[in-house]
Formats: sequence, C-alpha cells, structure tokens
Amino acid sequence: MKDMGWEDTLTAWSKGPSTTETEKCENAESVIFKLLKKDTTLSGLPLRVFTQGSYAARTNVRLDSDVDICVLSTHAFFYDLPPGLTPNPVGHLKDSTLSFSKYKDLIHSTLVSGLGEKGVTRGNKAFDVHANTYRIDADVVPAFEYRYYFSPSNYRSGVAFLTDAGLKIFNYPDHTYANGVAKNDRTGRTYKRTIRILKRLRNKLQEEKVAAAADIGSFLIESLVWNTPDSAFAHDTYYDVIRDVLAHTFNNTLKDDDCKDWLEVNDFKYLFRPSQPWTRQQAHDFLSAAWDRIGYK
Repeated sequence: MKDMGWEDTLTAWSKGPSTTETEKCENAESVIFKLLKKDTTLSGLPLRVFTQGSYAARTNVRLDSDVDICVLSTHAFFYDLPPGLTPNPVGHLKDSTLSFSKYKDLIHSTLVSGLGEKGVTRGNKAFDVHANTYRIDADVVPAFEYRYYFSPSNYRSGVAFLTDAGLKIFNYPDHTYANGVAKNDRTGRTYKRTIRILKRLRNKLQEEKVAAAADIGSFLIESLVWNTPDSAFAHDTYYDVIRDVLAHTFNNTLKDDDCKDWLEVNDFKYLFRPSQPWTRQQAHDFLSAAWDRIGYK
C-alpha cells in the first residue's frame, strides 16, 4: 500500500537535473574541449572529449557533484589478451610513439596554461578542474582506447588509463550509456528515476550519519538497479517500485553465490570482485538501511 508522504518525496527525488545544472555541465565540457584543441601537439591527435558517468546518463542528483569528462585519444591503445593468445598472432600491435604518461603531461600543461595553476589540481587518476560561476567542478580523465582481444581480428573496445601510481584501469563508457538508455526505454523511463531516488536516499542517510551509507558510490547504486528485473519497475507508484527494487537487491546480496555473476551496467565487468572499491556486504548493508529508512514491512 502506498505511503502518501513517501510517495510525494520519492516523486520529487526522481526528477532529473535542472536546466541550469545541465548548462553548467555543458560549459565545463566546452571549455576543456576548446583548450585541448588549441594545443598544437594534442590537436594533431584523434581526440574525443565526452562526458561519462552520472551526467552523461542524466542520473546525477546534486548541483555540486563533479562532471566526469574523458579525453580519449585513439592514436594508441592498451590491450589485454585471453589465455593462449600471444602478441605475435595479433600482428599489428606495436609500441606507441607517444607514451601515456607524456600524453597526460601534455593535457596537464594545456589545462594549466588555460585555467592557471589554481584552476587545476592533478590527482592520481584525473585532473580536478575547479568550478566557477559559469561551470561546475570537472574531473578530466585522459585515456587511450582499450581493447580486449578474443582473437587476432576480434576485440571489445573501451577506454583505459594509467594512474600516476602505475595502475591500469579500464572501462566501457559507451556500453554503459547505451545499456542504461535501453533499460530506461524498456521500463518507461522509470529505471533512471529509480537511480536518482536511491542516490538521494543515500544522501539523506549520509546526512543522518548512517554508517551503512558512508562509502556507497553512485555507480554501485546504478549497477544494483541495473541488476533488478524490468518487471520490478512496472508499478503505478514510486513507493512500490522502490520496494520491489530494494527487496530484489537485498535478497540477492545476502550471500556471495546469489550475486557472484552480477555485472556492472556495461554488462562486461563483474560487480562484486576483489578489484572493486566496494564489497557485496557493503551493498547489502546499504540496501538494508534504505529499506528501514522508508519503513517498509
């Protein structure tokens, strides 16, 4: 049965970013793209500058959250091979003349030249381009193409980068975006609204100092909702949708075996593996706290 007070709150929480929020995101993307195009070395590379993550998916919920901007060059790529496939059969593989570290340094110099030392902070993974009245805070991630080869002529393409500490991180932003759009269409646009609701519920729990919500990332929430069957979104009220989504994800994160094959929204990377910054238990504890906070029985 619908709780009228909660239904009004959940409806408000389901709404997407405002026009002002969207414009500030677009301004950040535009400023960074123009700066990179001015650099004579970078302008000679095949560059693609695009937003990824919550802003690209329109599941962002706070004006003060960062926009994640990828600066992808396809002049070179990182790759991984399955067992039994060595570099020799993939005959066109060779070292790039521009290393990733040099590429990242070029982007750093260009950003500082255009925005000043105080406008940019270099992090281990990305550059933090600080906000002003015109644009929001942006995380600028330099990246090369990533390829996972199945055979010498068949591979899956994504993006990858090296941290300053030397760790390679890869992901599939285009697949993540396309899968999210498809599920949103299948569920009558309720999928992304549900993600926004749960992110705002997490924020509420964090404000209330609930420990189970402390380290719950936005992408984890998106992936938990992604692993919920489309049928859970087929209700007339958000109160009932959230109940079904929380019940499914809570029940299936009780044990490792029940969710060991769950994938991220990209549908390639496993959601619960040692390499992830979260654990199955953390997700389960958050879902339990979310259920209790709304007061479901």
